[in-house]
Amino acid sequence: MGPYFNSEFFDFLKQLKRNNRREWFAKNKSRFESVVRDPCLRFITEAAEPLHDISAQIVADPRPNGGSLFRIYRDIRFSENKQPYKTHIGIQFRHAAEKKDVHAPGFYFHLEPGQYFLAAGSWRPESKQLNSIRQAIVSKPERWTKAASKLTLDGAVLSRPPRGFAANHPLIEDLKRKDFIALVEFSETQVCGPKFMKDFTKACQQISPLVEFLSQALGFRY
Repeated sequence: MGPYFNSEFFDFLKQLKRNNRREWFAKNKSRFESVVRDPCLRFITEAAEPLHDISAQIVADPRPNGGSLFRIYRDIRFSENKQPYKTHIGIQFRHAAEKKDVHAPGFYFHLEPGQYFLAAGSWRPESKQLNSIRQAIVSKPERWTKAASKLTLDGAVLSRPPRGFAANHPLIEDLKRKDFIALVEFSETQVCGPKFMKDFTKACQQISPLVEFLSQALGFRY
């Protein structure tokens, strides 16, 4: 079979952005399923094996509902933005422990016209989990440095050192982090190319040491 994603995929998302109405989506739902949803489910299915080779704890669930593919429908109950549909596609390859603990690190794949990236790690952990990660960085600095040194880390950072950690610690800039997320960006040519699974797998392998460090810091298998 050919590439997972193509111009039709992204053209649909562009059109949805211009026509973010229930009436329009209802008329185009079958096209959404054939050119957007189904290619995503095929990608998730075929990503299962290379992800399992990275870690048996990372789950690729190709179910149309309740699996790795995020719903296209927005939750507008508590939002000022009442547009009913997302204009991007999100795919989350969760840690097997996430059903019991939402803080388990995982992988997230984002597809949006002009924005294509893999993100992985731990986003906005609660204070207990955040402290566990910081303590792991202090107790295992060489492992942390090896896991994170070649990655582009993203997310919120404290303006001051966190309480209980020395301001002159050599890893203080990492200890000030509130998020521990790494990003790998892709081009549209890559995403729509025939070798994208290879590019995606390579990106997951690149971030995997960070996910492993964070998983173990939080008491999860990896």
